Amino acid sequence: MSLKFANNNSLSAIDTKPSGLTGGALTLLSTQTASSSSTITFDSNIDSTYKEYQFHFINIHPQTDDTNFQVGFRDGGTDYDATKTTTYFRSIHNESGSSTELAYEAANDLAQSTGFKTLSDDIGADADQNLNGVLHLFDPSNTTFVKHFLCRITVSQSANYAMDHFTAGYCNVTAAIDGVQFKQSSGNIDSGTIKMYGVGPKQS
Repeated sequence: MSLKFANNNSLSAIDTKPSGLTGGALTLLSTQTASSSSTITFDSNIDSTYKEYQFHFINIHPQTDDTNFQVGFRDGGTDYDATKTTTYFRSIHNESGSSTELAYEAANDLAQSTGFKTLSDDIGADADQNLNGVLHLFDPSNTTFVKHFLCRITVSQSANYAMDHFTAGYCNVTAAIDGVQFKQSSGNIDSGTIKMYGVGPKQS
């Protein structure tokens, strides 16, 4: 295999991509907009086409104050109950500047559980409060390994905290993950958009 070289001496001066060089481009596969929705479900286009899928959360606004935004994964059946083991921590800072925290949140972790996984807790439902972030799902069609995912979310919390949530874990199944569903722990998703992307080149 021959080496590929940029046509200039510095990366900042590159104006032509060498032939055969591929990158991590995002391909938009689906967009869903919530309107007092009990769930937002992606049940197609999650297959062996890409090795990574991303879900982008844009202005997710809950119907009910102080609730949790959650995810479930489908592993070939009809329910979003793939067994998961996860970890979760968050950092917070309130508007008055009087309180900060960086903490592991054991209550929002799962250990070999089929329940929905909390990605962000205590979301505010004031008119100007919302949630934004990205979830990464890796190689969901692989039938040899467990399926890893990670997520980072920023949220305006119900008691007026800025919150930064970090989640990681794996679906402890070798069956393919072929569907992903999002919901609130209570009440509906009042509004917001979730976009699903395939990452990088299509697989042959």
